[in-house]
Amino acid sequence: MVQPQVPTWATDAVFYQIFPDRFAKSARIAKPRNLEAWDTPPTLYGFKGGDLAGVQDHLDVLQDLGITAIYFNPIFQSAANHRYHTHDYYQVDPLLGGNPAFYALRDELHRRGMRLILDGVFNHASRGNFYFNDILENGPQSPWIDWFTVQAWPLHAYDQDGPPNYECWWNLRALPRWNTTNPAVREYLMRVGEHWVREGIDGWRLDVPNEITAPGFWQEFRQRVRAINPATYIVGEIWGDAAQLIQGDRYDGVMNYRFTEAVIQFAGQEHIQVEQVTGVGYHPYPAIDAATYADKIDALLGSVPWAANLGQYNLLDSHDTARLRAIFAGDEAGVRLATLLLCTYLGPPSIFYGDEIGLDGGKEPACRAAFPWDHPDRWNQTALAYHKQFIALRHQQPALRTGAYQRLFPLPGDTSAAARAVYAFTRTLDDTTLVVAVNAGTATQRIPLAAASLVGRGTPRVLVGQPNNITRQGDHLELTLPPRDGVVIALAK
Repeated sequence: MVQPQVPTWATDAVFYQIFPDRFAKSARIAKPRNLEAWDTPPTLYGFKGGDLAGVQDHLDVLQDLGITAIYFNPIFQSAANHRYHTHDYYQVDPLLGGNPAFYALRDELHRRGMRLILDGVFNHASRGNFYFNDILENGPQSPWIDWFTVQAWPLHAYDQDGPPNYECWWNLRALPRWNTTNPAVREYLMRVGEHWVREGIDGWRLDVPNEITAPGFWQEFRQRVRAINPATYIVGEIWGDAAQLIQGDRYDGVMNYRFTEAVIQFAGQEHIQVEQVTGVGYHPYPAIDAATYADKIDALLGSVPWAANLGQYNLLDSHDTARLRAIFAGDEAGVRLATLLLCTYLGPPSIFYGDEIGLDGGKEPACRAAFPWDHPDRWNQTALAYHKQFIALRHQQPALRTGAYQRLFPLPGDTSAAARAVYAFTRTLDDTTLVVAVNAGTATQRIPLAAASLVGRGTPRVLVGQPNNITRQGDHLELTLPPRDGVVIALAK
């Protein structure tokens, strides 16, 4: 079996996900007139005109937050504001500034020691893609007819006279599926992947890769892009169990929605708004207690090799889900606890743009609102402060990035009131052990923390939380934890 080899830079990274149309726009990029006003609620089809030069203009802010890598939703030429309808894989969308804006941003990111990964939409194209458009123009005489799977003529690409009569993603006419069993199509997509790695991207986030079932497709993709840059980071958008897909031959990690589910269930408790998390692709409800959360995390960590856990792309929300703040109905304590669990977990954390300043929004399109750069008075300074604190802690403590992870409390079989409310674990690297504990309940809890990893350690040093709540009793610690609160404690030999 191939052993997972996750690039070191990715293991150490803190990601920031940017939806390019909504993050920032620059006066340096010419714009058409028919754009939505930046501060109006987002719509499904409207464009607001965010661009890559706008991202470049705000890199100081992202670095101050502690961000070291950016995942961009699709940036290639497209007739959709989300750009999952790819027209041309070799051209950055002109609304984003085209290829020159990309190269300028790439160079500035790398000058700052930051990384970027792009969204690779290789399962489907769009009706505007040259190869499919040729079929629309030429019908059965098109030279590219076998690049897609046509079932009948004439194609119902725009009319509603019948169901789509060609293979398309989830029966959406705008998204014809590539025929990836065709060697020519396969080679075309492989070369796209190689091209942008040669052009300096640091990785690919692969859209719905499980829907490409051609044998060996993703194994070949990995081999070819890694041959150009062995440090290319490859993330699959897999919502369910991905244990067999991150064994070292395809992806370095997946968008870890199974972790997302567990964190929402535990940190959210009675604040979870079920209507915001149904019909999406994950199931972060009903609420669970600490013992159940501990079991879920144990199972998740134990399902893949250690190195694969280091490559998991961990998140609390994304462009495909309601924002965490909306899911928790604005409960600040729950959002803070979830963010603490995210930043202390195994594998790089990702912040969805705007979460750090309290940007709100339910399911699509509300989760894709524009970043309020011109209204800093609307920023949630409390959220910004703890995001900075937890991200800085991850950078300062190597144990949070690569240290061993051990469940500390509750132990299996514990049915106490504390076991329903408090989850604690250790991260250990060399002579340093960090204890992370979260009380998701509504009452203060006092718990013992006893483990071999704590024996022989020095005086506890509180990194997050109140220092007067920890005492040492022989070889174990006793922790008093207020409701809806968390702590991080450092112990050294």
